[in-house]
Amino acid sequence: MSLLMSATTHILSSNFHNSLPLSGASSLRSFTSSSHYVTLKLPTTSTFTPLLSTSFQLRTTPFVRAATIDEIEAEKATIEKDVKNRMEKAIENVRSNFNSIRTGRSNPSMLDKIEVEYYGSPVSLKSIAQISTPDASSLLVQPYDKSSLKAIEKAIVSSDVGMTPNNDGEVIRLSIPQLTSDRRKELSKIVSKQTEEGKVALRNIRRDALKAYEKLEKEKKLSEDNVKDLSSDLQKLTDEYIKKVDTIYKQKEKELLTV
Repeated sequence: MSLLMSATTHILSSNFHNSLPLSGASSLRSFTSSSHYVTLKLPTTSTFTPLLSTSFQLRTTPFVRAATIDEIEAEKATIEKDVKNRMEKAIENVRSNFNSIRTGRSNPSMLDKIEVEYYGSPVSLKSIAQISTPDASSLLVQPYDKSSLKAIEKAIVSSDVGMTPNNDGEVIRLSIPQLTSDRRKELSKIVSKQTEEGKVALRNIRRDALKAYEKLEKEKKLSEDNVKDLSSDLQKLTDEYIKKVDTIYKQKEKELLTV
C-alpha cells in the first residue's frame, strides 16, 4: 500500500510540475523535487471522528421517585393530627387563663399561675402544696413542706390574684372578697381580650396547615382539587374550635356578672 501511494504521489507531482509555465517551474523546483519522495502512510487503525461538537453535552433528566399513595396519606394524616393537637392546646390555654381570673366563688385554679421560689428555683404553687375550697368564699393552701410557708405567702402577695393570705404556721387561708361592679366589668374586658387571642391562635394554626397542603401541591403530591377539599375541611374544624372558645367565654362571663 505504501509503495502504491508513493508511486501515485510521484506521478501526480510530475504532472503538476509539467503543467506549470516555464517561468514558474524554477521557483517550484525545490517543492516538486521534494514532493517526489513524499510517502503517505495510512494509520493501521481507523480513528472515529465524532459528528457532534466536543462542546456539546447530552442533557439528561434526573430520575425522581414519585411518592406512593400511602406516603401521601401519611403526610396528610400527620398534618391533621398536628392541627387537632395544637387546637386542643389553644383551647386549654384559654380555659387556663379564664380559671386564673377570680370570680365571686372560690376555685383552686385561681392560684394556677402562681410560682414560688423554692430552694432557689421557681415552681408552681400546686406542685408543692394542696389547694382546696372549704367553702364558696375561701381557699386553703396546705404545703407539703411547712418550711415553704413563708415563700408561698410571699408569692401570693406578689401576684395579681387580689387576695391577702393568712398564715397560721400550718396552712394559709385566703378569703375571696366580693367583686365590685367596676371590677367585674374590668375583668370582663380582660376575658374578652383573652377570647380573641384564643381565636387568633386557632386561625394561625389553620394558616400553617394550609401552607403545608400548598407545599404538597407544589410537590405534585396533591392536586388543586385535593387542596380545596382539605381547606374546606380545615375551615370546618377551625369553626368548631372557635365555637368552643365562645362557649367557654360565655360561661366565664356569666360567672363574672353573677353577684
